[in-house]
Amino acid sequence: MPYQYLLYETQDAIVTLTLNRPDRLNALGETLREELYDAIVRASDDPEVRVIVLTGAGRGFCSGGDMKAAHEVQEGVRDRALLDRVAPIRDRVVLAMRDTPKPIIAAVNGPAAGAGMNLALACDMRLASTTARFGQTFVKRGLHVDWGGTYLLPRLVGMARACELIFTGDMIGAEEAYALGLLNRLVAPEQLMPATYELAHKIAAGPPIALRLAKRALYHSQDVDLRAALEFETFAQNLCSETEDAREGIRAFVEKRPPRFQGR
Repeated sequence: MPYQYLLYETQDAIVTLTLNRPDRLNALGETLREELYDAIVRASDDPEVRVIVLTGAGRGFCSGGDMKAAHEVQEGVRDRALLDRVAPIRDRVVLAMRDTPKPIIAAVNGPAAGAGMNLALACDMRLASTTARFGQTFVKRGLHVDWGGTYLLPRLVGMARACELIFTGDMIGAEEAYALGLLNRLVAPEQLMPATYELAHKIAAGPPIALRLAKRALYHSQDVDLRAALEFETFAQNLCSETEDAREGIRAFVEKRPPRFQGR
């Protein structure tokens, strides 16, 4: 599908998805949610892609839901489709992000509020500029948390802190977000994309099959007991040990050279 509010760029096995509604701080309105879902599926299905980077155009990462569109629905100016009530596109985006075998890195360049914060939390890793701010601002609008916030946030910061952030709707600065464990790295604004691509290139150079299984194992292990986690690790290890990448990795170690992984 053609993208009107999303930029899709590929270089060196890395896809960069840029939310591109800078005049609305990249609010998730118009067709942006559908475009984001399509782009994640597209990158997931592309064998040449190894890492996905998600960021925002302009001075913000994502301001969350489009309040203007929400107001129009409330006032009866615009109908809300039945499908979006029972199987909202936002849920399909979050599930696609979790299901994709490609690691996703959020480069948070500015405010990430409401759904925008949870979009960042749905990524596997987060780097942020010192100008970034985060907030579960739903309560400020009389709304309930969505985009996976009640699932994702407690797993990152603990239940008590998640309750405080969700119940108050307060915005917090990047330094506090980093201290809470929400961020992998906190960097100066001019260093955000270089630092993000440095990490992306390091991951892209790794073995795609092993990384795909590692991502699945990490999230699987959050919701099962130790026995089930160990069983999945054994399954994944048996698969990886039969790959050409495993042979290359061991061969490169013996030959004292960097491995060259091909995803086979």
